[in-house]
Amino acid sequence: MTADILTAQNWGALTLVLLAFALACSLAAWASAGRRIWVPAALVLVAAAAAVAAAPERVAVEGNAAATLLMALGGAVAVAGGGPATALVFDLVDRREPPTESLDRAGHVLRGGAWIGALERLATFATLVAGWPEGLAVVLALKGLGRYPELRAAEDGVRTGAAERFIIGTFTSVLWACAAAGVVALVSTT
Repeated sequence: MTADILTAQNWGALTLVLLAFALACSLAAWASAGRRIWVPAALVLVAAAAAVAAAPERVAVEGNAAATLLMALGGAVAVAGGGPATALVFDLVDRREPPTESLDRAGHVLRGGAWIGALERLATFATLVAGWPEGLAVVLALKGLGRYPELRAAEDGVRTGAAERFIIGTFTSVLWACAAAGVVALVSTT
């Protein structure tokens, strides 16, 4: 009886459920009041999904619908969870001063950060899931080149910390997307 329960498809279904709950937590984390609760919860669920996907010898989702759901959930977790995770990291970095003031200051220099971050996470997820890890270098190079004039101008004037925020935000965002892509990569589709 136990052997029947622990099939590759059941492990795959459990991975899908964990990703769905991670997405729900990621979406709830967009409210700044719940960020400190929902980001860690989403992170634990992504880690649990990775552990489930890596634990047995083979984890699979069967059929086109399940494979599509796996990709959609993984991509949605990558995009939706990275923004609140990055904001939480900024909150932790800015503990000595009011977080909104310092984030606002960098936000004036680095306009469009939320949209750029979402696109960056989507591109990171897509390149890794497609089996083209070199694409990650392309994504990061494009972002760095695109932001260079703003970062250079900000550092020439009043010290805003924009360059540090750019690096911290990029690393947090990319690591989150890599985690979501890693879960998807561990699950085979049949």
